[in-house]
Amino acid sequence: MEVYLDNAATTKPRKEVVEAMVYAMEELYANPSSLHRKGVEVEKSIKNTRKLIAKALGCKDQEFYFTSGGTESNNIAIRGIVEANHRFGKHIITSKIEHPSVLNTFNDLEAKGYGVTYLEVNHEGFISVDELRNAMKEDTILVAIMHVNNEVGSIQPIDEIGKIIKGKNPKTLFHVDAIQSFGKIKFNVANTLVDTLAISGHKLHGPKGIGGLYVRKGLKIRPMVTGGGHEMGLRAGTENVPGILGLGAAVKHQMAQQEEIISKMITLKKYLVERIQEEVKEVVIHNGMEADFAPHIINVSFIGVKSEVLLHSLEGDGIYVSSGSACSSKKKGFSHVLTAMKLKNTLIDSSLRLSISDTNTKEEIDYGVNQIKKQVELLRKIMR
Repeated sequence: MEVYLDNAATTKPRKEVVEAMVYAMEELYANPSSLHRKGVEVEKSIKNTRKLIAKALGCKDQEFYFTSGGTESNNIAIRGIVEANHRFGKHIITSKIEHPSVLNTFNDLEAKGYGVTYLEVNHEGFISVDELRNAMKEDTILVAIMHVNNEVGSIQPIDEIGKIIKGKNPKTLFHVDAIQSFGKIKFNVANTLVDTLAISGHKLHGPKGIGGLYVRKGLKIRPMVTGGGHEMGLRAGTENVPGILGLGAAVKHQMAQQEEIISKMITLKKYLVERIQEEVKEVVIHNGMEADFAPHIINVSFIGVKSEVLLHSLEGDGIYVSSGSACSSKKKGFSHVLTAMKLKNTLIDSSLRLSISDTNTKEEIDYGVNQIKKQVELLRKIMR
């Protein structure tokens, strides 16, 4: 049996997503910027998809831009805001547990002379809103806080954060990385004080190489790539039509069945945690079952077993998990997220991320837990 429990890294495209992409490649192959009928037809399909996704986010059509994925969306928002607003200040704020596409961008800006405040998190992966309030300055031009952490699933209170930011300095802009939350947690950007927000296709059973960026109407942001004025002048380059239609199909399915999808993931997550606690000794779960944790991410330490060794042992049984963020898993060193949560090195070195989808089943989880138990017991005998 194959059990895929690495859905926070990427998800398998749904059947309708693949069909939409094939249709785009076979039929909608014209350049959407061409003036002839076939080009106009492609342009219309992009327009309809933009409208569908904007509705799902709760924004206007002209506030949503297609990108190559979450990393580019985060970069466009952060760098674009900073470059367009640097004369108002050179102080920016983020947290210590952001995705590398945010943290490394802030590190780069810090090297270029910007003052950066990196907010601490508690042992569950939540920032302190009081620390954020105290960190705000007159020259703070940007705050970037992720909605759902990709390693432990903590949900930051973006509504409250937005109110704090705008209450302290209405000119400060607020960027949210919603790559792990879009489609899995209900939210509407129109009901928040978020200025820019990033999403990614392959996190919700869409294709890789496509994502999106919400930019509040009227916001001043500088393009990172210039060219033919595509995407309303924010991102130049001929549109990825198969990716766009695939993303649209994924969002359409996710939103049409969102209640059922979320409910099933919550049920499976609870079942997986309970089975692990029942069957495996000496385990520590690093995130909770409460509503302020995402329904699809579990981070657990199997004490006395190195995570990378266990990962590859499970792979031999057809079980696929992660030892952290896929974007940084090949780098040496401990997880920056678990380190920021001040966990002991022994816990960090033995932690695995198990991330589920509504496509998983209880039978898969039963098999997965049985193999985890077997491999953990075997590896503990060897290592001890």
